[in-house]
Amino acid sequence: MVEKLQHGGRLRPIDLARAHGLSTQAVRNYEEAGILPAAGRTAHGYRTYTPLHAQALRVFLALLPGHGHQPAASIMRAVNRGAADEAYRLIDEGHAQLLDDRRTLRAVENALRDLAPAEVPASGAAVSRPGGTFVGPLAAELGIRPATLRKWERAGLVRPRRDPLTGYRVYGEADVRDARLVHQLRRGGYLLEQIAPVIGQVRAAGGLEPLEATLRDWHDRVSARGRALLSGAAELEAYLRERG
Repeated sequence: MVEKLQHGGRLRPIDLARAHGLSTQAVRNYEEAGILPAAGRTAHGYRTYTPLHAQALRVFLALLPGHGHQPAASIMRAVNRGAADEAYRLIDEGHAQLLDDRRTLRAVENALRDLAPAEVPASGAAVSRPGGTFVGPLAAELGIRPATLRKWERAGLVRPRRDPLTGYRVYGEADVRDARLVHQLRRGGYLLEQIAPVIGQVRAAGGLEPLEATLRDWHDRVSARGRALLSGAAELEAYLRERG
């Protein structure tokens, strides 16, 4: 089947480039990187491509949105050198990463849902103090030890100020918010290093409410990537069939 395609018509680099809005240099670079099979040469040394090369280029461009440049290139190199199992492993890693992203997103969404009732604290809760709260009351509210809060502080997840007179830690409203979110994610099984980027997003967004728009965008991107993985897999399957 490969031979049938290879003799089905000759294509110039410009033909492949124009079909996908690329430069001829990009096409040559893809070939040199092993993303495309090696091109044939004319008697004068000019590259000639076939429909098989055109299909390989379509596959690579279809893999890009779901996997990213480097993994997509590695998948194509593996396929072109006949190492299909290596390509399958790389594809599996892409799906596993997406699943992990989905789980993280779900954990953050659940944590925000659980935090919603706390926006109106009960009487005597840690955030009822206008000047902030100390480590003991906040730890008691969360049902954790004060040492745990200090550990979170060392990890940069909470950033209480120090009372200038006593030197005690004072947790303001944003600190209490961050501590609650950390607590919810820890209960979900997430490590401190996995929680740190989420806390960073909350701070950058200016709180939980603005973060909801970020989460919607995150959800849309995860869904789009899932569909892109499917599209790339369909193109790759067709390419594998043509290669025989």
